[in-house]
Amino acid sequence: MARLLSVDIPVSHGMLEGLLRLPDDETAQPTMVAVVCHPHPAHGGTMHNKVVFHIAQTLGDLGIPALRFNFRGVGRSTGTYDEGNGEREDIWAALDEIAHRFPSVPICLAGFSFGSWVGLPIGCADSRVRQLIGVGIPTSLLTTDALAECRKPKLIVQGELDQYGPQSSLTPWYDALPEPKSLAIVPQADHFFNGHQNELQDAILAYFRSGASAQGNFVAS
Repeated sequence: MARLLSVDIPVSHGMLEGLLRLPDDETAQPTMVAVVCHPHPAHGGTMHNKVVFHIAQTLGDLGIPALRFNFRGVGRSTGTYDEGNGEREDIWAALDEIAHRFPSVPICLAGFSFGSWVGLPIGCADSRVRQLIGVGIPTSLLTTDALAECRKPKLIVQGELDQYGPQSSLTPWYDALPEPKSLAIVPQADHFFNGHQNELQDAILAYFRSGASAQGNFVAS
């Protein structure tokens, strides 16, 4: 059975509260680990958000240890909201934490909504990150300029009825991304995937099992 570990991640302003989900078989050496970033802190976003939870759970089902954490000023995390600037430092700290626990293992950086806005450019820039997952991309905020040179595998999962990243703006945004990339549209789902979280999980599972991810053809048993 999967196990959750409470993690205190050191940062310049104190600490970040985190939860590390370990796969069922903790003796197996993972071929990838993950950091999952939550939605907007100023609008109730936390690491306990249902979408964030389901992303971490799905990655765990694939044998990928997944660390989700609270940005500064959320839950037990110290500091205060910094409009995305300090939150980037928080992501670097989470990447350092997972890399310390699993040295030399490739990292997947996943983000939902605000978490994708601040997280994906960092994942592009950090050589330890080999795979990116963006869910509920707020296309008005995350321009493709920040991802223009990012040639790491990218999975984008979007609700068909996403009010912050409608298909009218998502399509040109996605088209401008460099390869390799994959797009999954969840029919009838809104930004928060209300009532459609199983389909969100299925999209992530299908992507990894297709061999398109940085894991290649590896699939956890």
